[in-house]
Amino acid sequence: MISKAITRVFGSKHDRDLKRLQPLVDAINALEPELESLSDDQLRARTGEARSRLDQGADLDDLLAPAFATVREASRRTLGMRHYDVQLLGGIVLHQGKIAEMKTGEGKTLVATLPVYLNALAGQGAHVVTVNDYLARRDAEWMGQIYRFLGLDVGVVQHGLTDRERQQAYGAEITYGTNNELGFDYLRDNMKFTLGSMVQRGHHFAIVDEVDSILIDEARTPLIISGPSEQSTEKYTLVNRIIPKLERGEELRDGDRKYTTGDFICDEKTHTANLTDEGAAKVEKLLGIGNLYEMENMDVLHAVNQGLRAHHLYRRDVEYLMENGQVVIVDEFTGRKMPADAGPTACTRRSRQRKACGSNARTRPWPRSRSRTTSACTRSWPA
Repeated sequence: MISKAITRVFGSKHDRDLKRLQPLVDAINALEPELESLSDDQLRARTGEARSRLDQGADLDDLLAPAFATVREASRRTLGMRHYDVQLLGGIVLHQGKIAEMKTGEGKTLVATLPVYLNALAGQGAHVVTVNDYLARRDAEWMGQIYRFLGLDVGVVQHGLTDRERQQAYGAEITYGTNNELGFDYLRDNMKFTLGSMVQRGHHFAIVDEVDSILIDEARTPLIISGPSEQSTEKYTLVNRIIPKLERGEELRDGDRKYTTGDFICDEKTHTANLTDEGAAKVEKLLGIGNLYEMENMDVLHAVNQGLRAHHLYRRDVEYLMENGQVVIVDEFTGRKMPADAGPTACTRRSRQRKACGSNARTRPWPRSRSRTTSACTRSWPA
């Protein structure tokens, strides 16, 4: 009761936050008549002027009002779209590294142009992370008209580009791409031997669209890349033979007591499979080893758990496909086939290959590999 009365008098935290940002919106609006009178060349020259101020020691926050006003006028001239005050507020919030929640139709794509332009002025690159290739390409072409009008170049990272093309895209002042493409490029760069062969440069500033999907939902599935290894694959063949001999159980409750049945239990929600105590003892007997949980047997335990997942949680032509004797993972969020060097851990892939080909598994040319491992939102990445 008291808290409601206080809120009515002083407003909610949200109201107070917006009130603190209102002077910036007023400053941007105050510049509009002046910018409307400029020619295209004069408006474009404001980009160079802003960069000169940065070189002289000015802070990006000092340039926020003139930069936002410049983008709004450029958008009006190129796209016929003028940022509303609520969109200016969204752009300010994004520049501050916070999450801005906006309803469908409120113009998140246009909002992003404000902080992206401002942070691209530093010349260290600004990334816009989207959920799929279509949006990355569309937004780069659509919003790119504003950036190019103001003298900035735009790149887009998509599947199928060569390393040279990726270097050019990342070298642009503004780069659009999907979270998977940017993530896998980061992993691939960490497997390169020279700086010149790496495609990404420093990570200065990024806006993440659909932050709840990218940083929460899809974050449940790690990005893992594989490279060649000298490790033998024989243990995966051996583990694959014993999986059908294990009985699937479930977790039951008797009053306050929990207990499990069978040799292993699966959790469909978290996509995991784990042995029960009885199952661990059975695996030890089938493989002729001692304590499965001893340090020297950890790789075997891992292979068994992954084998259980491959047999009981992954379905052929749903979570993965077989093409030319190789497993191709299907991205559960986009439904698209993932690149050959990207996907779940190596032993899961091996287990799926054994499962898919049955008794012919030994004769297949299995790869040997090792595993390495948004409303809208902004975050600064460490360089």
